[in-house]
Amino acid sequence: MTLESRRHMSTGFKYVTIILWSLVVLFPIYEMITTSLKLPVDAFKLPPDWIFMPTLVNYKEVLFESNFMRFFVNSVIVAVSTTVISVGFGAFAAYSLARWNFGGKKTAIAGILLLRMIPEVILAVPVFTMFNRIGFIDSGRTGLILVYIALNLPFNIWVLRTFIMDLPYELEESAIIDGCSDFRVFTSIVMPLIGPGIAVASIFTFRIAWNEFILSLVLTNRFTRTLPVAVSLFLTDTGTEWGKITAIATIIAVPAFIFTFAAAKSIIMGLTSGAVKG
Repeated sequence: MTLESRRHMSTGFKYVTIILWSLVVLFPIYEMITTSLKLPVDAFKLPPDWIFMPTLVNYKEVLFESNFMRFFVNSVIVAVSTTVISVGFGAFAAYSLARWNFGGKKTAIAGILLLRMIPEVILAVPVFTMFNRIGFIDSGRTGLILVYIALNLPFNIWVLRTFIMDLPYELEESAIIDGCSDFRVFTSIVMPLIGPGIAVASIFTFRIAWNEFILSLVLTNRFTRTLPVAVSLFLTDTGTEWGKITAIATIIAVPAFIFTFAAAKSIIMGLTSGAVKG
């Protein structure tokens, strides 16, 4: 067997592996979408029907026969507010950690990373107890936003600090010599240059705030529920309404996919930033 034949076989094997792995990864998404388009009697057929007549009954009931719009608005407000505030404050903190020297800096950096490693489920009971004691449990979306900001700040600070440290400091020095303040340097020089990093941090923060369930379940009521919590409403005493659950799960997935694909170029630039040094 020639060297060229071996290369072709190796390339073919890689493509087959990628295709098979993609099918495995995408199958749950396919199953979710198809189940949302089936009637209950068809959703539980064994073996399942691969060819069936799709119906929008589940989407109709979710969108028009429940409080979907209230849950959707709550999710949008919580996710967008968390993303904007968390990334904004994270950028300021990342700049100070990247450019300024002060006592305890290394400890602060290590502490920030350790904070991000704490699972959300561990925080549910302590956060609920604390909010209940200070009378903040009925704050609705505000309390949830504050908790999400606290959860996402460590990740955003860590990511954005890395991007800022990759910038040549000479650019900032030149601006300072020209009379720019530190705030002007940060907003006019640093922020535009770390755009890919901001995109990466924003998307990860948005997805976490949009999809988080445990804390939202604990800290919201029937008026401030977000979409992930609304899914649990279809677990009734008479059974699990899988058609409606998969329908609302599909709807929940759409904004995150759109947001991610819209910023795909910035994400790739952000993830590969610093990989090649000049």
